Amino acid sequence: MKPQFILFRRGGVFYSEDTENHKQLSLRTRDKDEARALLHARNESLRQPILNRQIARAYLTASDPQIAGRTWQDVMDEIPKLKSGSTRERWETAVKSKAFDTIRKLIVLETRAEHFLRVLEPGGVSTNSYLRRIHSFALDMNWLPWPILAKKRWPVVKFKEKRAITCEEHEKILAAETNPEWRAFYQLLWSLGGSQTDMATLRARDVDWTSRTISYARRKTGSISLIHFGDTVAEILQSRPKTGFLFPMIALWKQADRGKAFIRRCRLARVAGVSLHSYRYAWAERARSCGYARCNN
Repeated sequence: MKPQFILFRRGGVFYSEDTENHKQLSLRTRDKDEARALLHARNESLRQPILNRQIARAYLTASDPQIAGRTWQDVMDEIPKLKSGSTRERWETAVKSKAFDTIRKLIVLETRAEHFLRVLEPGGVSTNSYLRRIHSFALDMNWLPWPILAKKRWPVVKFKEKRAITCEEHEKILAAETNPEWRAFYQLLWSLGGSQTDMATLRARDVDWTSRTISYARRKTGSISLIHFGDTVAEILQSRPKTGFLFPMIALWKQADRGKAFIRRCRLARVAGVSLHSYRYAWAERARSCGYARCNN
């Protein structure tokens, strides 16, 4: 193995030079034998970890032939395949983030802690969260023999404050919205507190007018939601199509696009600090104030 550090003398003092980055460091000695001993120690201290990694790679390659060439892009390509619905869409969007560009072609087994830190430095909460899950996935699949960053070394995730939309803000948004489909969509979110995707993809067949209920399978969990509705919701539903999607245009939009459209509407209405998910918080707060039991599940 070619030594990484070489010896040279300048002004009677011996120096070592790193052959990779050409950084020079004084050995603080004029004795040649002492300088050679110090240089040997530096090369050996570097050689042993490299040798250990090569031995570990040889063992791992015997059980997984692809491990030597597997990159983080390969890992990120596999994760969405195990997801479905909106969760898969979020993963497909997340792994395209420019924040991960520095590690895409990096071999998983050759990754060091500083490689992850470079990703995390400019990234936000989303980058931190998804990189943690990508790292955990690689460990669970035995594509990593040990963690790259210990749990206590990961930067703390600091989420932005989230809050419910107020009745006044909701009314401002409705007043600024001229499209009847979007108006009805916001009104239904306010009245039912459902997730934006579940509400956007409701169909006429999900409404039972005899029992005055709406029934649908949640996209995120697959569980069945059964909601009884009153006159306010009945009036909204009567304005929607009698067959197919209740919101034909909105149903075809991606979740991110619906969110961006709502943010633009909020700007026009001079409402700040809320998202479509804020309607769920608003419904939960109203339910709590009316005496609904709190669920800790």
